[in-house]
Amino acid sequence: MDKKKLANQLAVIGLVVALFAGLDIAICQLFIKRVISHHSPGMQKMSVEVENYVPFTNSDNVHSYQGVVTLDGDIPRIDGAAALLPVYAGFVESIYPEDSVIFNGEDYDPSSAMHYTNTRGAYKDIVDGNADIIICAQPSDEQLAYAEENGVELEMVPVGSDAFVFIVNSNNPVSDITIEQIQDIYSGNITNWSELGGNNVPIAAMRRNKNSGSETALEKLMGDTPIVPDYTTLFGSPIGFSFRYYVTGMLGEGGVKILTINGIAPTAETIADGTYPVAGNIYAIYRKGETNENVYKAVDFMLSPEGQKIVEESGYIPIC
Repeated sequence: MDKKKLANQLAVIGLVVALFAGLDIAICQLFIKRVISHHSPGMQKMSVEVENYVPFTNSDNVHSYQGVVTLDGDIPRIDGAAALLPVYAGFVESIYPEDSVIFNGEDYDPSSAMHYTNTRGAYKDIVDGNADIIICAQPSDEQLAYAEENGVELEMVPVGSDAFVFIVNSNNPVSDITIEQIQDIYSGNITNWSELGGNNVPIAAMRRNKNSGSETALEKLMGDTPIVPDYTTLFGSPIGFSFRYYVTGMLGEGGVKILTINGIAPTAETIADGTYPVAGNIYAIYRKGETNENVYKAVDFMLSPEGQKIVEESGYIPIC
């Protein structure tokens, strides 16, 4: 093959790669910037900045208490959800040995006692025996089925709570929604914001990855009502969903507006007293029959006054 022909082929490959890269960016812009302003801090923080929540780094984002109990011996491997990273980072900094956490600047070392694989990875790891404790919201039906198929029964201990919230662009005139309207949107019965008192534009009903914590929360909210795929997401004004502190604390809102539901805002008070209609527990989850005593010591600490203070100072709602 002559050099000119090879150069032409490489140029074509490079062009194809560039086109796909441009397509990915375009899709990101089309799907996301209508919810979060393109120039806002929220747009610039679309994923969790893991390095901001690493224990034993003097991070202002990690709240901990020393001197209560320190684990030694068989240190449980802990993992969890993106939205709950501040909570279990605080637990780890409080009771784990400092040398048990190994972060290389981008990710946790395989030998580290703390990991971050997000909800889907954490539930798989607890079943497969690659994690000893995970901090997550409730599992999906598929995650429970995976545990049952593998002969694993999960113990789920509530250690805090948070609100499941729905978000729109801050310029959207709609500020309140009902549970029934949410169900109608995601079942395809309501398709235009004008049906909710807003502008005459289609509703783009955004979704999250299957088996993520927030997607599972949506499925629980929908109950027996089927979720219909939304093919207008390229053209409409979106509605999305997440957990309260993930939006207000970890991403800093950045141009989005949290809707009230049935006229009730998701505040610490309304979550704690149960008046906000879509609050949910944060769980410490481990395998039933666990023989590592440090697992139980860790969970006991999470439920102690100091552990519950970490939950509160991390932006969530204590359970006791």
